[in-house]
Amino acid sequence: MASTETEGPATAPDGGGTTAATTTASATATATAGGGDTSGDLAGLEAGLDALESRVVDRQPWLRAAAAKALPPVVAVVIVLGLWQLAYHFELKPHYLLPGPADVFGSLRQKWLEGTLLSFVWTSVSRGALGFVTSVAIGTVLGLIVAQVRAVRAAIGPILSGLQSLPSVAWVPAAIIWFGLSDATIYAVVLLGAVPSIANGLVAGVDQISPLTLRAGRTIGAKGLAGVRHVLLPAALPGYIAGLKQGWAFSWRSLMAAELIVNAPDLGTGLGQLLEQGRELQDMSWVLAAILLILIVGIGIELLIFAPIERRVLRSRGLLVKG
Repeated sequence: MASTETEGPATAPDGGGTTAATTTASATATATAGGGDTSGDLAGLEAGLDALESRVVDRQPWLRAAAAKALPPVVAVVIVLGLWQLAYHFELKPHYLLPGPADVFGSLRQKWLEGTLLSFVWTSVSRGALGFVTSVAIGTVLGLIVAQVRAVRAAIGPILSGLQSLPSVAWVPAAIIWFGLSDATIYAVVLLGAVPSIANGLVAGVDQISPLTLRAGRTIGAKGLAGVRHVLLPAALPGYIAGLKQGWAFSWRSLMAAELIVNAPDLGTGLGQLLEQGRELQDMSWVLAAILLILIVGIGIELLIFAPIERRVLRSRGLLVKG
């Protein structure tokens, strides 16, 4: 005959989580001894253990959270503008060499009223987007080949690293000789600047995949293109995204370098060509306005596209908690 005498739960001196865990365990033991259905008790035990391990994150109102995120960069911008204004006020450089913030924003306002500002931005952004998408297609295929085939890695792996460190502006004279003053020259410089970064980022991501993950993929039949799509790329995603971010940075810098030098009336005017026009006219307000636009576009692409994708990937892997 089974004994029905049970021992009461021991209470920890601090009255903390030990009591809850002991009580849950005792209840499960009692139900088991009584021969009843223990599925509900086991579910309660699992829920209790999960609650002990979970961290409660207080969700803030979206307006307060947005303000908390926006405040640090706003403060940094205000500090930079203040230092800039002080340098202008005390004439660290003559005013024609270092215009003040008001002069630069006045130049931007003039371009806006002329209706040409957005066309300058769009010309460069459309070129950068097309060059970057093409670079992603080429760099992804190249990175997978280098990561998977040892002979190819031994042959061109060091070359990719060398190309990544080569300044993009070095390709401009060669591209002009090859393609003349055309859009092909600009896109060639963008590709040569971005593809090595994307390929190397993917190779680094593949190298960080656990061999157990690859073995599990082969076990379930994920081979060839299916293995690349369902196992290799998802597992290498953090490194791949880092490579994409770096590839965009290189493509944007390469584009500006190409636009600075490749200047022809039938090519349209991008931000790099706008910057060169300001230099030719010796108009520092124009030059600084173009630099500011280039900076704003680069930061905007990073914050609006790459930062959300990176946060989503990190959250899906449990590396970032949504607060």
